[in-house]
Amino acid sequence: MITLSQLNELSEKDCVSKLELCCVSKTWVSKMVESRPFDSEEVLIKKAASIWYNDCSISDYEEAFTGHPKIGNVESLKEKYAHTAEWASNEQSKVSEADINIIKALASANQHYESKFGFIFIVSASGKSAEEMLAIINTRLLHEIEDEIYVAMNEQHKITVIRLTKLIEKFSENVDLSSHITTHALDTSIGQPANRMIITLKGLRHNQWKPMSVGITNDDGRISDILPSGRLLIPGVYTMTFDSGTYYKNNNQNGFYPEASIQFEVTDNSHYHIPLLINPFGYSTYRGT
Repeated sequence: MITLSQLNELSEKDCVSKLELCCVSKTWVSKMVESRPFDSEEVLIKKAASIWYNDCSISDYEEAFTGHPKIGNVESLKEKYAHTAEWASNEQSKVSEADINIIKALASANQHYESKFGFIFIVSASGKSAEEMLAIINTRLLHEIEDEIYVAMNEQHKITVIRLTKLIEKFSENVDLSSHITTHALDTSIGQPANRMIITLKGLRHNQWKPMSVGITNDDGRISDILPSGRLLIPGVYTMTFDSGTYYKNNNQNGFYPEASIQFEVTDNSHYHIPLLINPFGYSTYRGT
């Protein structure tokens, strides 16, 4: 780890080397190097997001994806990106805990994904089990090719932020890393969190609802990183879709609603929490905190 001051003072060559640990897009790295000095960790995180979303192109996103191993196959990138292999291995550590049948299904889904989209499955794997990642990839496989790139690029930046926190000493102590949008689901029929429920955030593109991010609720029924830190939605109307049908099927229940979609309006940079209270025959929502 290095301090923010040390990052600011590094030679251009050494700074490039450090930032490539976080993202291998040449455009992102070069513009980050040019943006020094960073006055604070908060400035760094905002600049990282601004460059990624405003200055990088689809080709830059695809270049960044090459800096990751296929899920469950860390060894494949040790030679090409040896300096990121250890971090990638730690991020995917829960894969090794999975049942062999889940591993095989995940490997097959990865092959299908790469064949369909032309790039490997990118997901912020930290804290996710192989079973959870399998549910996510199966959902994303339903996307159109021109839409999935935007979901993948959000996942890429989540990973970039995680790696910046590993690179910069005391990073998380000095900056708010919360997502602009968060959510949780509560199954009121049993009085417990609705865990392992797939949730998709959608925005309007070309006057159609398009996926922006796909997540799965944790043991507490929450998703805290629908969007990467530093990523702010522009004012407008968005939709959060909860896959309640699959949730109830997985819990051997019959539900009346195959999905619950909640539209909400973003007007500023404040935090938006979109919760769902659901039972097999009804649901409600409110703006949370």
